[in-house]
Amino acid sequence: MPRPPLPGATDADVAVVGAGFTGLWTAYHLARADPGLRVVVLEREVAGFGASGRNGGWCSALFPASAERLARTPGPYGGHDGAVRQLRALQDSVRDVGTVLDEEGIDAGYQRGGTLVLARHPVQLRRLRAEVEHARSWEQGPADLALLDATQARARCAATDVIGGTFTPHCAAVHPARLVRGLARAVERRGVRLFEQTTVREIVPGRVVTDAGTVRADVVVRALEGYTASLAGHPRTLAPVYSLMIATEPLSERLWEQIGLADRETLSDGRHLLIYAQRTTDGRLALGGRGAPYHFGSRTRPGYDREPRVFAQLEQTMRALFPVLRTARVTHRWGGALGVPRDWHASVGLDRASGLAWGGGYVGDGVGAAQLAGRTLADLITDRDTELVRLPWVGHRSRRWEPEPLRWLEANAGLRVMSLADVEERVTMRPSLLARAMAPFLGGH
Repeated sequence: MPRPPLPGATDADVAVVGAGFTGLWTAYHLARADPGLRVVVLEREVAGFGASGRNGGWCSALFPASAERLARTPGPYGGHDGAVRQLRALQDSVRDVGTVLDEEGIDAGYQRGGTLVLARHPVQLRRLRAEVEHARSWEQGPADLALLDATQARARCAATDVIGGTFTPHCAAVHPARLVRGLARAVERRGVRLFEQTTVREIVPGRVVTDAGTVRADVVVRALEGYTASLAGHPRTLAPVYSLMIATEPLSERLWEQIGLADRETLSDGRHLLIYAQRTTDGRLALGGRGAPYHFGSRTRPGYDREPRVFAQLEQTMRALFPVLRTARVTHRWGGALGVPRDWHASVGLDRASGLAWGGGYVGDGVGAAQLAGRTLADLITDRDTELVRLPWVGHRSRRWEPEPLRWLEANAGLRVMSLADVEERVTMRPSLLARAMAPFLGGH
């Protein structure tokens, strides 16, 4: 059952708009830092309705923009050291999520089994080798990212055509919906007021305007991610891009012995059009990927969660990776919108003059990053001078997306190009020129 909506006009010290991971982690850490703060969270649907409850369950240390872009952050927080601190803070957040789940008694199936990325043809292996070399230049040693030969990779996962891979321990598999719902209950136990079924129309300094009344607050936090465009004044702040998923019926232990992922490693491979998978606590293989179109005008509608063509492609991909699943039933299909900034650079910040704060733009890697965002926003709002407020993503402002129809053309052209890049590499057996041309627009160097 949804929680009650906002009953009418009210006052707060901090109003958080959006009850996904960013909003709830911010409220949670504010309540821990200062139990006397009056914190209100406002949600149009129910807690976790968006990407927070519908993602692939990777609590990772991934950041959408490259370390080079982080290092180019102007001012004292950038440079090589700043980029390294950002990467380490994200890695710490993967562990911190597990710690909070234990402390709060939230059963979200958390298991820090790491991430395995498979190379399934020579061009992918060359790319993964280059990624490991790149990681070394940013103080990421073999304990952070290791290159695997074919035998080592196959020992972890017996997919087809595996010739190598990489492994990082900095990721945990989780059940995202259980995590976000448990976090919602945890913030309420700490005195935060959470109102669902409450539509926010506008955010202005000192006020949140809703259909049920105005919330007056010293600080207002925007935490809407893929739904940011629904807010007055923000049609071009973040572009909502859909990612879709499928899940099988529970698989037998015999099948899992053939597949692998014994430590519940999260799984991907070296293709450009991203796929991601995990072994769930109840023995399903859940696999997702990009491929759904961006919709004109940054529209988000329930029907966009279901693209039969993309679901069919995901099922084909799953059976190509694991022929032993040729007769396994796909029992679940779903999707959701994630938020993409124009420069693929996630950020958090607080404008002290206006009291407006924000966090997001994770491009699908928000389960772990949102926890770091929540801790950082709590430190900014309570004016605590910590290492977190000196990370290079703090205060970053991405430029706005182009107006339509340019936004529609750019977003869908990028999707098409990355799909063609995989075809190009299979045909030429050389690194894709298309992918190289797109890299600067997708968070690359």
